[in-house]
Amino acid sequence: MRHKSQSSRTRIAKIVLALMLTASFGCWEQVSAEWFPQMKRQAAIQAFELVEHNDQLQGFSPPEGTLPIGWEDVAQPALLDLTAQEALQNPVPRTLTSLKNGEMLFMRYCQTCHGPKGEGDGPVAGPPFGTGPFGLVFPVGGPSSMAPAFTDGHIYTTISIGRGRMPNYKRISPEGRWDLVNYIRDLNGQGGSQ
Repeated sequence: MRHKSQSSRTRIAKIVLALMLTASFGCWEQVSAEWFPQMKRQAAIQAFELVEHNDQLQGFSPPEGTLPIGWEDVAQPALLDLTAQEALQNPVPRTLTSLKNGEMLFMRYCQTCHGPKGEGDGPVAGPPFGTGPFGLVFPVGGPSSMAPAFTDGHIYTTISIGRGRMPNYKRISPEGRWDLVNYIRDLNGQGGSQ
């Protein structure tokens, strides 16, 4: 009787061992040039990020035959050299609608660093000009503003692609970025575009 129960335990142990070995094949890492080895190690692409594909720098675009949702920046400032960035002309007229939209966007995205009047004293930057966690924040309005020294194209591309510690704001539509340029000019008492 005892011999029979020991052989059934051995048989059950062998079956469990065989099942464990079979199940473990699914856990092996798969390495392939065409597929990601594992979901946790896949390449991440952020929204609006320029990616290198087939040795070309390009924005993420929808598959062929589909309609894009959102906007595409016609100028694609990241692909332009500095001279071409500086030469971009503001296509948005400086109207009350443009200024109101620029002000709304400024208060939403810019005032945390640049301050409500653009003087570089936002809560993130801290007064006076850089005692906060992000260091020096350039004033874009007020008496010590840097904006009058720059072209509209420079300000637009700074908003679009970022410079130094300033991140890009490609999530704002191109027209909205030009509205921001108009609003920054208005903060500085400048009558038109440069």
